[in-house]
Amino acid sequence: MTDAMKKALEEGATEAGFADDVARFRYGDHGVEDWVSVIILWAMSIFVFLQFVTRYLFNNSLAWTEEISSYLLICLTFIGSAMAVRKNTHIQIEFLYTVVSYRVGFVLALMIDVLRIAFLALSTWLAYQVMVIMQFQYMAVVEWPLSYVYACVFIGYAAMTIRAIQVIVRHWRTKSSELMVAGAGPSL
Repeated sequence: MTDAMKKALEEGATEAGFADDVARFRYGDHGVEDWVSVIILWAMSIFVFLQFVTRYLFNNSLAWTEEISSYLLICLTFIGSAMAVRKNTHIQIEFLYTVVSYRVGFVLALMIDVLRIAFLALSTWLAYQVMVIMQFQYMAVVEWPLSYVYACVFIGYAAMTIRAIQVIVRHWRTKSSELMVAGAGPSL
């Protein structure tokens, strides 16, 4: 990127009010699942727009665009969930951490991490089984096997399991959890 392009981007970002976000942006802060989610989101948006144009402007809608958009939304949900696991931003109850000691909170956080890994690993295995079964079931409009959709579910659960393992390793190394920081319970 040339200096003129960087300057134009900075000026535009300042005018739009997100200059701080642009200045802090680093490609390395984002995982593979982030970029795959962006691609899926753009593809889904294009198909929905195409559906809108063909239905309301040409009065002759393309049936496959709605079906593919629905399945892309499913893929986006499961692959994008790996991002939430990596950042540890899924919905969590933080109240208990305000009333227990640091040590008890850390043990509780590790137990929750282990349970999450077990649940995600089981879900990965089940998603794989469903993916194999669904290879003989086809989509309604497009003649593709539904196993493609369930492959996204399987990949999403596998990515969530891997990210959950990375989260528990991070918690073990730092001897802390985002839950404990949010709760800020009494110290020992």
